[in-house]
Amino acid sequence: MSDNQSAPSTAPTVRFEDFGLAPEILRALSDQGYVHPTPIQAEAIPVVLQGRDVMGAAQTGTGKTAGFSLPIIQRLLAHANASASPARHPVRALILTPTRELADQVADNVKAYAQHTPLRSTVVFGGMDMKPQTVILKGGVEIVIATPGRLLDHVEQKNINLGQVQMLVMDEADRMLDMGFLPDLQRIINLLPKQRQNLMFSATFSPEIKKLAGSFLRNPVTIEVARSNATNENVTQIIYKVEEEAKRDAVSHLIRERNLKQVIVFSNTKIGASRLARHLVAEGVKASAIHGDKSQSERMQALEQFKVGGVEVLVATDVAARGLDIAELPCVINFDLPYNAEDYVHRIGRTGRAGATGDALSLCSEKDARLLADIEKLTKQKLTPVELTGFVPRSGRDRGSDRGAERGGRRERDRDDGRGSRNSHGAQGAHNTHSGHSYTPGARGAYAAPRKQPLDPFFTQPYVPSSETAGETKLAENKSSIKPQKQKVAALLGGKR
Repeated sequence: MSDNQSAPSTAPTVRFEDFGLAPEILRALSDQGYVHPTPIQAEAIPVVLQGRDVMGAAQTGTGKTAGFSLPIIQRLLAHANASASPARHPVRALILTPTRELADQVADNVKAYAQHTPLRSTVVFGGMDMKPQTVILKGGVEIVIATPGRLLDHVEQKNINLGQVQMLVMDEADRMLDMGFLPDLQRIINLLPKQRQNLMFSATFSPEIKKLAGSFLRNPVTIEVARSNATNENVTQIIYKVEEEAKRDAVSHLIRERNLKQVIVFSNTKIGASRLARHLVAEGVKASAIHGDKSQSERMQALEQFKVGGVEVLVATDVAARGLDIAELPCVINFDLPYNAEDYVHRIGRTGRAGATGDALSLCSEKDARLLADIEKLTKQKLTPVELTGFVPRSGRDRGSDRGAERGGRRERDRDDGRGSRNSHGAQGAHNTHSGHSYTPGARGAYAAPRKQPLDPFFTQPYVPSSETAGETKLAENKSSIKPQKQKVAALLGGKR
């Protein structure tokens, strides 16, 4: 295979045992029912085993994690030992991911593949107590999966030494380099040995990202098993034309009409995700939100509940768009089209994984036209919005009237509570009840014009100073004209004799 060229497709008859993997690794793969590698695995594993730098591009959900973790475990087996000394278990492989959820998922895969070997692995990410992570790190581990920020925290606390790292992996490398991680990555790379193997894997590689990656990789082999930035052919993409104000009702309609019991709904903002989740709960849907403002324990609990069926709809920001592997996820919904077109590829890649089929439904309003055009340009696909059949949204006027009536009623009740608390006799004011709301007789509407009060003629007369006021003014003027006498100072202190 020549450098910087796409790898040819591999025949499906290739088996994992053809790569010369150790019996312990093949046993772990057999335990999980894996026999044939995916195209990205078949192309990447032999190259990584040779010690070459790799830039791997493949559609999300095609098994990139095994493409780099299996050869890493194979190469580290030469250093595996059962010694209890931490010095015999230095960090030899470092895997960096952009999100906590992806780091946790990669760690689970690495642990499963290395379960029959003496190799140790762990995961460190923010949002969790550092003490348990510190205990494991100081006990010695060969493979560390981490998010950049928390890894640097442990470096500053001297809980980890990166001086013996032989392999560096950047999973979802485009996001790592493009979304503000570059300064942290540069700090981490400066702590690593100069001689090491570098691996970058992602579903999308823009020309700018390739240029940045060139500064980290040494004569890399580029492996692309599918067209760059391509979407999964197993995913059916549908764009629905919906007004912005009707999107929440449209999501409820899609969930009911399609009888969806497991779906991820993507929102661009954390506030929008929380509001949509509350709206769905009010509609009788078991929904939960996951975003950056949630604690790590809350996010992991929501994901676990979603995987086991306790939560039917997971409303998420792009924190869940990268790398999450949920078996047989039938559908994803884009409540908002992503600002970054590449995120669209990752979002819809949550469904249709491992050869399964899935649906990707997106809601598009007039203001989303530019975002849709960016997606079409990136994926080289024409996505024509269609009408959402059977959906009759409430008009914006009705919703505005409802909100105005609700605000007016709330202000009315607040004013009634203050006005009816006491009357001229100090007794509790009388209240009547109508339609479940209390009100005070004679109370006025929230937007009623103020009552006109009788005008006192005193305030319309010109100002005429009284005699007392004039006398006080004259006395004040006389006082101001009297010059204060200077205080006499003794001669010894500089005064005159």
